[in-house]
Amino acid sequence: MPQNFIECDREQSFLLPPDVREWLPEGHLAWFILDIVEAMDRSAFYGSYRVDGHGRAAYEPSMMLAVVLYAYARGVRSTRAIERACEEDVAFRVLTANHKPDHATLARFIERHEGALADLFGEVLSLCADAGLVKSGVVAIDGTKIAANASREATVDYKRIAKEIIEEGKAIDAAEDEKFGEARGDELPEQLTTKGGREAWLREAKQRLDAERAKQKRPVRRSRPKRLREAKHRLEEELAFEQLANDRYEAWRARGIAADGSRRMAPGAVKSYVPPEGPEGKINMTDPDSRLMKDARGFVQGYNAQVTVNEEQIVLAAEVMLSASDFGHLEPMVDATETELTRVGVEDQPEVVTADAGYWHQGQMESVVARGMPVLIPPDGGKRKSARPGWDKGLYAFMRSVLQTEHGGELYRKRKALVEPMFANTKYNRRLDRFRRRGRAAARSEWRLITATHNLLKLHQHQMAMAGT
Repeated sequence: MPQNFIECDREQSFLLPPDVREWLPEGHLAWFILDIVEAMDRSAFYGSYRVDGHGRAAYEPSMMLAVVLYAYARGVRSTRAIERACEEDVAFRVLTANHKPDHATLARFIERHEGALADLFGEVLSLCADAGLVKSGVVAIDGTKIAANASREATVDYKRIAKEIIEEGKAIDAAEDEKFGEARGDELPEQLTTKGGREAWLREAKQRLDAERAKQKRPVRRSRPKRLREAKHRLEEELAFEQLANDRYEAWRARGIAADGSRRMAPGAVKSYVPPEGPEGKINMTDPDSRLMKDARGFVQGYNAQVTVNEEQIVLAAEVMLSASDFGHLEPMVDATETELTRVGVEDQPEVVTADAGYWHQGQMESVVARGMPVLIPPDGGKRKSARPGWDKGLYAFMRSVLQTEHGGELYRKRKALVEPMFANTKYNRRLDRFRRRGRAAARSEWRLITATHNLLKLHQHQMAMAGT
């Protein structure tokens, strides 16, 4: 009796046209993404295209948006990897309806709709609120260092920049000396160095121009006196305005009083500008907005990505900061959280705000508490407790006593369980540990898109659990 196997005939063609709807199971994430995109407000994406239909046809924005959301949810952000997936991955082929957008088109879509992609965070948060996942309660604020699309070695000070500019100038001078020798390099051809040669060259050029005009049978455009008069009038007005501005400026310098009579400084005491000896600090040549920051594994050239997470591990707010320290970011993140909650129609504010010791800022803590939101931040953070004046009394002693109570300690212990799993899943499971585009605006858009897909995955899990129940 022969062996019994399922036949594998790669030469067999489809007996009927294939239906992509049969390629994925009903509960697949791709179907959920398509439903989410249909429920979103996509006017910002469609509004950037021409309404008259002229020009080359573009891919449907809804299709491109679904591809980007699904790719980010799966941890695929390279546009070349997305292009390959649109050809090889069944889920991507379902999302694109068998279209194959190339990586350049995908990259241009992400860059073109940078603001609209950042605003998707609010759209997804609104859907999570409708599902009952955006509840007021204990929230945790924390930040993590995300590497920028830049090299640490490209961070230089201004002296080094000036030195490189001087060295580049010397190299250019050396190359020109070798090429031109004693000449400047912009001398006229020998034919044009004499009057007779210039006249002969002009006669030949005029003959060629006359021959071309005769061949094309186009009338020579003549000057238009009206246009010349208008241009002359505009030039005279501009010169008069410039002269008036110069006169006013000189009067201000001499008397210290502006043309409107306002006194800018004491009469006769015109303060001269004293330039500094040299600019201070360092700058990264590939991404000037990024900063050199210290994290748990050393130093990274990147950004400080901040989030606010609730007890359902839904990200309520996501922002990108330039300073490496979390100090001073407590109140801005609370403001961002309130703004996002108000935007999605959630009136209740967080009941308790928790953060680690790096967020200790007495003025901001008092401001947040005055709004009716208790704040739990440990005062004994690392080596700084002895450096803080009055660390053993006042607000420090009060916060320490609150955290030592059973209820206060239980509330604060939720902080790590709320925000740390979100960072771990994002940076290690989904491999979203480096921004792909440069600049703070692009990094913020990307971070909000990353956190929006995190919320989408949470919403998908919630709906699957409800369906299973």
